[in-house]
Amino acid sequence: MEETLKILVVDDDEVDRMAVRRALTKAGVQMDLSEVGDGNDALYSLGTTTYDCVFLDYRLPDQDGLTLIQNIRASDIKVPLVVLTGQGDEQIAVELMKAGATDYLSKSRISSEILARVLRNAIRVYRAEMQAALANQQLRESHEQLIRKNQELERQQQQIQIQNFKLLEASRLKSHFLATMSHELRTPMNAIIGFSQILLRPKFGQLTHQQTDMVERILNNGKHLLMLLNEVLDFSKLEAGRLDLKPEIFDICKVINAGVGEMHSLAEAKNLSLLVQTDLQNPLGFNDPFRVKQILINLLSNAIKFTESGEIWVEVKELPANRVAIIVKDTGIGIAPRDFKLIFEAFRQVDQTITRKYPGTGLGLAIVDSLVHMMGGKIILESQLGIGSMFRIELPRQVTLPSVAVDPPSLHWEKDGVFCSAQNPHQSSAPTRKSPIGSPKFKL
Repeated sequence: MEETLKILVVDDDEVDRMAVRRALTKAGVQMDLSEVGDGNDALYSLGTTTYDCVFLDYRLPDQDGLTLIQNIRASDIKVPLVVLTGQGDEQIAVELMKAGATDYLSKSRISSEILARVLRNAIRVYRAEMQAALANQQLRESHEQLIRKNQELERQQQQIQIQNFKLLEASRLKSHFLATMSHELRTPMNAIIGFSQILLRPKFGQLTHQQTDMVERILNNGKHLLMLLNEVLDFSKLEAGRLDLKPEIFDICKVINAGVGEMHSLAEAKNLSLLVQTDLQNPLGFNDPFRVKQILINLLSNAIKFTESGEIWVEVKELPANRVAIIVKDTGIGIAPRDFKLIFEAFRQVDQTITRKYPGTGLGLAIVDSLVHMMGGKIILESQLGIGSMFRIELPRQVTLPSVAVDPPSLHWEKDGVFCSAQNPHQSSAPTRKSPIGSPKFKL
């Protein structure tokens, strides 16, 4: 069904109004046509009724067409305006269009076809302009919204930066506090350990069995507490970027055997077998032997802690590209895949409750991860619940200066150098005990 158009004809000449009406009727335009004779009546009609188009004579009794168009646009009335001019008034019509008219037509050219075409074009242009204006308005609103959101994001970013500064300061103070307290506590703890060792020496007098047992407990707990303090101190240094490697030429096999020797009594206390195999054609390396040993002891400590029965294997072997692998396997409780990310985070343990079965600071693997990162190495973890775990540390035989002088590492799991897999770590045969190979001429 064809749309019915509301049309207003503004002309003081009744004959001209009739000519417009007849032309539109002859063209078959479905319309509701209104007529007025001057500008004031036109403004009133446009203010009270919405029209689809206005045919406007330039010469009106109370005002000219230019003034009327300006008044219509000043009243913010949106409607297509077609100016009807007399013979030779085309230049005036152009000026009218500049003022806001949609189109113009000479009265001498009025016919049903032309008038209908002008009407359709005027409405089409007007509606296109309205759509464009609406789109521009929406764009302006979206732009203003984006500006407001950007301003809000900037405010939030400033708040986040302030919070980050506060967090960094809190972290710095925390690291400083941990380092200070660990350092201060180590002095009396060393005294406790030293005096306990003196009391156990026969030349200072024989102790009863009960006294010996109590002093040994003091000594063992003191050593355990000192180890925890050292972990906290090392972590605070790593976090602050103040822990530096001290590389030197050393015998890798001797360091491995020394680390295993220190942990042998703990394994025996739980009736665990601790097996070692070293298979290095060249046992020498250039690294920090103390930190390499610390990596091994931390891994062995975890393996012994989480293994109730069975065996623990340590294997050292050659890798291509002048690298060395240190492997620690156990038959312990294993690690669930969902916990792979947690175990390398500082102060995080799978069981975070205060009644947890396995004690500790939760810093051992975080320190291992950071040290391996500093040495330019990587960690490979394979584990299954109830079967055991395998930690494989791959290090360059010769640590390079850029690896030593690195920025303080971020103590988080999400970084290069840690590879985890939920597979059986014991698919290959277990290594057997083998004495270290001799030390040939140093070659890197």
